[in-house]
Parts: sequence; C-alpha cells; structure tokens
Amino acid sequence: MQYNKKHYLCNMKINHLIILLFALIILQGCGGKNRTSDRPTLTVTLEPLRYFTEAIAGDRYNVVSMVPEGNSPETYDPTPQQMVALTKSTAYLRIGYIGFEQNWMDKLKSNAPHLRIFDTSQGVSLIREETFEHGDHHHPEGVEPHIWNSPRNASIIATNIYHALCDIDSGNRAYYKQRLDSLSLIIERTDQKIRSLLSTADSTFLIYHPALSYYARDYGLTQISIEEGGKEPSPTRLQELIEKCRRANVQTIFVQQEFDTHNAESIARELKLNIIRINPLNYHWEEEMIRIAGALNKKKQS
Repeated sequence: MQYNKKHYLCNMKINHLIILLFALIILQGCGGKNRTSDRPTLTVTLEPLRYFTEAIAGDRYNVVSMVPEGNSPETYDPTPQQMVALTKSTAYLRIGYIGFEQNWMDKLKSNAPHLRIFDTSQGVSLIREETFEHGDHHHPEGVEPHIWNSPRNASIIATNIYHALCDIDSGNRAYYKQRLDSLSLIIERTDQKIRSLLSTADSTFLIYHPALSYYARDYGLTQISIEEGGKEPSPTRLQELIEKCRRANVQTIFVQQEFDTHNAESIARELKLNIIRINPLNYHWEEEMIRIAGALNKKKQS
C-alpha cells in the first residue's frame, strides 16, 4: 500500500511537471507571437528595398513589400488585402519613380491618410531619358527608375532609410546608426567584389528590360536593351540589335523572369550567346549584384 501511494505521488509530480512544461511552451510561443505582432509595420515598394530597410530597422519594425518577388513593379496592382494591411503601417518608404508608385501612390495615400511617406531616391543622381540611351523605352517623368541596382545608389538609399527611421523613432537613433554602419560595410564590400570581377569582363551586354542602367553607369559598361518603348521589338529592330551586338562583340544576354524571353532566345541562337537569368528584384541584393558581375567576367566564362 505504501509503495502504491509513493508510486501514485511520483506519477502525480511527473504529470504536473509535464503540464507545467507544456504551459511554459505555449506561453513562450504566445509571447513570441505577441512580440512580433506588437511591432509597428513599415511598408516598402519592392524586395531589395525591404532588404535595406530590414538591415537598418532590425527588430524594431516588421517590414513588408507591396510588390512580391516575381512580379513586375512596372505593372503590379496591389490586392485588396494589401490595401487593408497598408492602413496599419506607420510609414511607406518608396523607391522613387517605379511604375507601381506612379500609378498607385495617390490611391495609397487616400486609402491610408495617416501614412507618412518617405522617398528613398532623394540625393540619387538620376538617369533621365535625354541623358541615357536604351532604345525607345520610356518611364514616368522620363526617369530610369531602377536605382537600387547600384552600390553607389544603395549607399544613398540606406542613408535615406536611416534618416526616415530617425524621424519616425528618434529615441533609437544610435541603434539605427550602428545598423546603417554595418550595412554600409556590406555595400562597400559588394562594390569592391564587383570591381574585381569586372576588371576582366565584357564591357557591353544585352538585356531584355533595361534594369541595369545605373549598374552600367557605375562601372563603365554599355547596356543594350531589347525592349522597345515597353513593348516587344519589331523585326526590323531585332535585326538592328543583332548587328549592334555583333559589332560590339556582345557575349551575354540577361533575361528576367517577369518578361518573355522569346526574342532574347532568338538573338542568342543567331549570335551563339550566353543567356543568363538574373533577378534585379531579388531580396538578396548583395548576392545578385555580385552574380551579375560574375556573369560578365571573361575568366568565369572560359
């Protein structure tokens, strides 16, 4: 009887410990969810901008992008769920001149009138249509909008994000400065790696959609665009591109997942060129910038 009583008490203690352990796990899980949901939200336009913003904001904010990876920021329409979620954001950080912003910014403002909007392109030396040739492709306000595809511009964007965060949350200025410094080192390292790879690289490349204009400007490259006025090129234009690429000894065609690759494949067959798939909208900005340089590197091609 004594043994059974001891055995019973022992089992009771074990059961209590198990219940207590499960309760702690559940509370911890709930606490983690609450900590995440309690963070204020920042909304940005696209994934590379989310990368920069998260790098500086750290655990102080949740950061969401309006244009999911794999969609074109030139033509994307936000979902009703995104419009509702936007009303809960503290601020919106725009990239500057991309088609999505030009088409939707007024509606976003009216949908969330409390929303503070910061333009991360301030201070960037913009490429305008009259100063840069890439066929007949035109963007809103005559500005080439893909400013994030450039380490030089990335430093300016990062600084703008830092100032925006300090404006919103001045009490954590030192925290944001420390994280800005860390991101600046990553951007500097990326630039150095790109320069090293491009020291033995082709200076001219073909691309379907001209997303690397600032990249080309930074590193003295020539970008030839297949897209013409945002549309498929005519047969005459295609033949002109083939002759232009032949004269420039182009070896590489870049294509993006958001666009049709038929014409790029036709040119590649004609000139026996390498087709390289890139993703300028990649969240992993550093990795993508270096990969593009690697694709142009002659040593890596051989």
